[in-house]
Amino acid sequence: MSDKIYIFDTTLRDGEQSPGASMNMQEKFRLAQQLVKLNVDVIEAGFPVASVGDFECVKNIADHLRDVQVAGLARCNKKDIDTAWQALKGGANPRIHTFLATSDIHLKHKLKMTREQMLELAVSSVRQAAGYTSNVEFSAEDASRSELDFVCRVFEEVIKAGATTLNFPDTTGYALPEEFGAKIRYLIEHVRNIDRVILSVHCHNDLGLAVANSLAAVTSGARQVECTINGLGERAGNTAMEEVVMAIRTRADAMRVHTDVVTEHIHASSRLVTTITGIQVQPNKAIVGGNAFAHESGIHQDGMLKERTTYEIMNPCDIGLSKGNLVLGKHSGRHAIKARIETLGYSLSDEDLNRFFVRFKAVADVKKEMFDEDLEAIMMDEILRIPEAYRLLSLGVMSGSGTLPVAAVKMLVNDREVEGSSLGVGPIDAAFRVIAELTKTRSKLLYFAVSSITGGTDAQGDVMVRIEDDGKVVVGQGADPDIITAAAKAYLNGLNRLIYLKDETRKAKKRRKKTIVDG
Repeated sequence: MSDKIYIFDTTLRDGEQSPGASMNMQEKFRLAQQLVKLNVDVIEAGFPVASVGDFECVKNIADHLRDVQVAGLARCNKKDIDTAWQALKGGANPRIHTFLATSDIHLKHKLKMTREQMLELAVSSVRQAAGYTSNVEFSAEDASRSELDFVCRVFEEVIKAGATTLNFPDTTGYALPEEFGAKIRYLIEHVRNIDRVILSVHCHNDLGLAVANSLAAVTSGARQVECTINGLGERAGNTAMEEVVMAIRTRADAMRVHTDVVTEHIHASSRLVTTITGIQVQPNKAIVGGNAFAHESGIHQDGMLKERTTYEIMNPCDIGLSKGNLVLGKHSGRHAIKARIETLGYSLSDEDLNRFFVRFKAVADVKKEMFDEDLEAIMMDEILRIPEAYRLLSLGVMSGSGTLPVAAVKMLVNDREVEGSSLGVGPIDAAFRVIAELTKTRSKLLYFAVSSITGGTDAQGDVMVRIEDDGKVVVGQGADPDIITAAAKAYLNGLNRLIYLKDETRKAKKRRKKTIVDG
């Protein structure tokens, strides 16, 4: 029997640190449920002390998801660890993940500590965490640039203090695969009692080597990989979960290890992360990119027609990607649509299915042929939307060569119907100007992107905006066969998310104060 590799998913924590990828509580919980379907071993749900909202999200996931270990991140200090435990204590097998840097660069310039001071703090912090739970992970931040013998010494001492998982991160994405694998072997050979714990790695992708370094660590003896869906994360991102898992599965002959991930949920999970964050996957991205299983050259197509394995080392079905998803149109019935939605990983109530069905018919009348991507766009636009203070009722624009663009908008503002019009540089600019006037927003548009959800001139337009207000940055999304309408929806979605974020932060602070008083 091959060794198991534990999959520690940190999409909800490290992945969320990617600019513009912040998620609200509803979205985090929805993604956590999908991670349970994937059957990952650990979900790092957040950094509880970072904000009241993060605390609430971690607590909500730990309290309600019982079939997975839920972890919360904490720096090596008493407040962080106490706060993490308060968020996690309702979980089935909660993990406190505490960290402290071991590299001389960090010790000197960031922490202002000696090695002895760092060691003492790490040991006392792990001991404190172990007083709450037997599931304690310690990470040596910037370990790949640390003096290895010092890391060995730290690891030995935190094992004594109660750590059950030791993480060796390549925090800056600096390591090379052969070098990183050698460091893992050195730890296994030189850390006393390392056989009593799980050795983990957490690699960043600054040099494009996160997956390669993680796999090198696995072949050298590491037994946990920390990763994110789509490789989401700050800077160049993290180790891509789907790439590690499918490399282990596809090359089981060479890797001689396995994971318990249900790979058929990979595609749906990738699409959900894209839908929630608005961060698109590059077309040539391994495993989940739009071109990952596409074959255009004549030689490849000829080989594929004769035998799929001539050019495909994986079966698309293994990641939940159906070969023929063009099965729905305006004549499709409710049962067929419900079945397809469930295949994509969604479960709808009768009320939500009715709403979805109405929107589906409206789009299908215009678009004729409906793809999975269209269904997911409707799901995000109609079902997964947050409560709306602002809602578009109608939009009309006039634009053309030699014509000054003008937009007229009718919308609901807190259930009150308002309307207005405005000129603009272009039709979308005009629409945004009048929406800004009607909502009285002071937010700043940071980013605007438009893409086609599927091919063809009748494809739905998918618009993503990133807006900022008072230091808070959110992503707004909208989809519609009319691109200007999609843009207006995206802008309103972003404004609604700003309101929701502020409201949830206020409510979470009240709940947190009540918890402290009651405690």
